[in-house]
Amino acid sequence: MLIPKSVVNQSYEEHVNPQWVRLLDVLQMNVRYERCQGVELQAEDGRCYLDFLSGYCVHNAGHNHPGIVQAVKDELDRQGPGMLQSHVAELAGELAERLCYLAAGRGECRNLEKVFFCSSGSEGVEAAIKFARARTRRAGIVSAGGAFHGLTCGALSLMDDPFWRDGFGRLLEDVSIVPFGDLSALEALLQSKSQAAFIVEPIQSEAGIRMPPTGYLEGAQALCRKYGSLFVLDEVQTGLFRTGPFLAAHQFGPESGGLEPDMVILAKALSGGLVPCGAVLMTDAVYGAVYGSLKRSLVHTSTFGENNLAMRAGLATLDVLEREQLGRRAHQAGKYLRDELRMSLHGYEMIHEIRGAGLLNGIEFGAPRKLRLRIPFESFGAIHPAMFGQLVVMRMFQDHHILTQICGNNFMVLKAAPPLVVEEEQIDRFVDSVTAVAELMHTSASFWTDALGLARRVVNI
Repeated sequence: MLIPKSVVNQSYEEHVNPQWVRLLDVLQMNVRYERCQGVELQAEDGRCYLDFLSGYCVHNAGHNHPGIVQAVKDELDRQGPGMLQSHVAELAGELAERLCYLAAGRGECRNLEKVFFCSSGSEGVEAAIKFARARTRRAGIVSAGGAFHGLTCGALSLMDDPFWRDGFGRLLEDVSIVPFGDLSALEALLQSKSQAAFIVEPIQSEAGIRMPPTGYLEGAQALCRKYGSLFVLDEVQTGLFRTGPFLAAHQFGPESGGLEPDMVILAKALSGGLVPCGAVLMTDAVYGAVYGSLKRSLVHTSTFGENNLAMRAGLATLDVLEREQLGRRAHQAGKYLRDELRMSLHGYEMIHEIRGAGLLNGIEFGAPRKLRLRIPFESFGAIHPAMFGQLVVMRMFQDHHILTQICGNNFMVLKAAPPLVVEEEQIDRFVDSVTAVAELMHTSASFWTDALGLARRVVNI
């Protein structure tokens, strides 16, 4: 029996995060979902929504994939050892071997031979910071502007957006941030030989699905090798076939033999959308610097990191992704999505670019040239920089029953990142919906009137 939505919201509002409830109410997106399967989200009132956000790239295999659900149920029924903390976690060894094999790809990342398991991407970034310092005996960490690495203290230190940082005092010291894509700025820091690592996303998701300039990742890796810093890839959102290959890193550097990072951080989709699971893949040299003796065998651990449910969920997720060839599907469906969007949105002056890889895509909006559009656009931008983007999200949700979101560090880019099981007709529905919203913003005063209503609701709160 379902508890009434009002009761659930009241409990959450009183004891968890009241501001989140209020924000969903403001955006008119406070919907109660009863059943989620694949790409479809069934609401309590009978409406069906399409998920083109995937929980920020958690649901690569789709919501509640029956194969993953059954594997987790079977593991529970087995009643095997879980979190004893005093045994060899066999499933962890099996999952680690699979991850290292898949990370090797066609030869890229073939140097990754050990895995540390944790429960989230942020926790993986924290581990990578510690491990890099242990390996190099240096304190400095370099990251790229616009990045999103997580919201724990160390991970947050690698990010430059004040929205995430403000109010939390001094963060990790010895962190430097350089512009994404700028090899000269990176070399200027690395040449001091005081930097332990350069930690970078191969594609910056929250910065607006920002693609790396040609040769950038290969050049960054070469600079790290030259100056003795570790090259670390954060593939929390881009990994597990989201962009086509198992790692986004696999599509860069084929002419030079591919990328060989010292560490790769995975999470999100590794959970199958069911049991939190993260992993840091690393070289033997990094492992040896951290766990190089019996005395140090437990020097860095995570209580839930190797638990059987998480490991089983990870193994089942890899089974599904490989068996259903979802990497190939992501590549083909992503190309179809971008092609269709470019054709359908061509000619709308507020559409600036469609970009992405596989099924990690962004639609970038921009200021209009026509005065009748530019005045309301700039007015609402002055109220809050996210106002325009959230209005697009609202219209997609309310009018077309599609869930998506703007990028966290770039409010002018709408994400298009559905589960990799998305069907062509669902992509067509998304394209038609975005086009309808684009037409509305360019031709109808109602779009901007709705923006005024949103502004008033925000002011009232």
